[in-house]
Amino acid sequence: MTTRTDAPTRREQILKEAARLFAERGFHGVGVDEIGAAVGISGPGLYRHFPGKDAMLAELLVGISERLLAGGQLRVSEDAACEGGSPQALLDALIEGHIDFALDDRPLITLHDRELDRLRDADRKRVRQLQRQYVEVWVEVVREMYPDLPEHEARAAVHAVFGLLNSTPHLGRPGAQPDRADTAALLHRLARGAFEAAARAEGGPAGVRRLCPRFPPGLEYMN
Repeated sequence: MTTRTDAPTRREQILKEAARLFAERGFHGVGVDEIGAAVGISGPGLYRHFPGKDAMLAELLVGISERLLAGGQLRVSEDAACEGGSPQALLDALIEGHIDFALDDRPLITLHDRELDRLRDADRKRVRQLQRQYVEVWVEVVREMYPDLPEHEARAAVHAVFGLLNSTPHLGRPGAQPDRADTAALLHRLARGAFEAAARAEGGPAGVRRLCPRFPPGLEYMN
């Protein structure tokens, strides 16, 4: 899969700045005029792209849930097409994809935690449905890697790893953190360690077959 290199559209610019401002000051603490100023257009000009802030919030939260699920499903399909693929390589690919999201789109994690209840019922139910599907993608891979791990424990472990990876908004300002590669490597070790710990009392991992070549970079979540 190729990495997107073209410039973001005006709509994508608006969503990025809206996510940043909503995360910093809260949904009700940000006006349409401020979002417009952040992207160099008038507040009323935003209405050519979105009917209002509620629509921006819905597109941000539903959109990232769709992209996370699509990314997980793509990694599974790539592994299935790779002769000699392994549960270990696939689990690593899932972890790497989620780490990309957690490091590059921290405002969306904050938005989900604070503002999900502000969505319309239909949008909130859609987010929850997508999240459940994403969890099940992981559970299937974890249980293939650790076949003796009961399903309910695998699901609990997946939720715990998501909590660990999604802690990135609490790491401090980007300038005060280790570089991105070091942070990503640390998060990956912690995630793998959590799954190993969950499986340790259940007989350990399945035999590891020959690994596929490294997967290409993950989806570009919210440029």
